[in-house]
Amino acid sequence: MTHPTIDFEVRDHIARLALNRPDTGNSADLPLVRELLQITTAISQDPSIRVVLLTGAGRNFCVGGDLKSFSAEADLGAHLAEVTGYLHSAVSLLAHLPAPVIAAVQGSAAGAGMSIACGADLMLMASSARLIFAYSRVGLTPDGGGSWYLPRLAGMRRALDIALTNRVISAQEALEWGLVTRVVPDDQLSVEAEALALTLAQGSRAALADAKRLLRDSLANDLETQLALETQALSANAEIDGREGIDAFIAKRAPRFGA
Repeated sequence: MTHPTIDFEVRDHIARLALNRPDTGNSADLPLVRELLQITTAISQDPSIRVVLLTGAGRNFCVGGDLKSFSAEADLGAHLAEVTGYLHSAVSLLAHLPAPVIAAVQGSAAGAGMSIACGADLMLMASSARLIFAYSRVGLTPDGGGSWYLPRLAGMRRALDIALTNRVISAQEALEWGLVTRVVPDDQLSVEAEALALTLAQGSRAALADAKRLLRDSLANDLETQLALETQALSANAEIDGREGIDAFIAKRAPRFGA
């Protein structure tokens, strides 16, 4: 299956997705979100994938929705409902993948681009990159999970500031506000992202998946529920990769985790 708007390959247990509409800032139109759902569905069905790395071709990560294509639609509401239907299904699949998802952001991540990046488990930003929510500037409201992720990452006060004022957020400010994992020099973004992906790909798939699930689910659980879930996951992983990890640590060698 060809994907004209997204470059996709799986290598070294890493699924690499590059939004590839650089002439439009990798803006999201209907074909792109359809392809994004096709690809994320394929990833969700491939147990060999240990990490997902999401990038953008050209100068920008993703500047948001393709407003030019939207403006040509006679029934804009119906069109946006269709676009977000595909986008939101893909966003949900990415969130529930056992594999960690890394977003590497250069240039601008605006609107849906910012939402998608915030939904990644780990986000790296180039030092000159910037985030902007942008929706209310054109009379629209958030999509891509942005209204869910922002309060959880930055707190409600800052989330409201971001959403209502459309302030441009620098990489350093994004780091201080907890929106981004790491800020790196512009010319090191792809190198750092690849290195992080390769490091995670060498880890225990089961342990990473359960750690991701435990942390994401914790916001909806009380302490006792979370403690019980931790016990279940720890016990289960002891016989998957835990014994190998402990033996390797004691023997001072690299662990050889299962597939």
